[in-house]
Amino acid sequence: MVVILMKDVKGTGKAGDVVKVSDGYARNMLLPKGLAKEATEGNIRSLEKQKAIAAEKLEEQKAAAKDMAAKLENITLKIESKGGDSGKLFGSITSKDIAEALEKQEGMKIDKKKIEMKNPIKQAGETEVTLKLFTEISAQLKVSVTIA
Repeated sequence: MVVILMKDVKGTGKAGDVVKVSDGYARNMLLPKGLAKEATEGNIRSLEKQKAIAAEKLEEQKAAAKDMAAKLENITLKIESKGGDSGKLFGSITSKDIAEALEKQEGMKIDKKKIEMKNPIKQAGETEVTLKLFTEISAQLKVSVTIA
């Protein structure tokens, strides 16, 4: 029997795959548990429409990420922190602090997990931080830390 998998099934395939399985496996396991549905012409057409809609949505997200990357390249984020005379900060600037400052100053909401920092910023001055916006799209953000 040929079925369309609705969810990932270990050893059989991933969601959206059209696979041929034994009749008993399909009737007793996959169909009753909602893991698959029969591969009729109508079901295959609806699957193709869903895949087309998902691809279109992915392209929109990718375009939005490219726009945001272009905007972020031109921004210098200014953060004030307490520190000593030598320029060393009391504490450090983390990705959470950068995300909050970016939202407050520029109105751009970016998840702190998308901000890649090898180490937190512990020194006053200008630093470049990488933001991973989408699968292949990243941007460099300049962060200027001053002592208040």
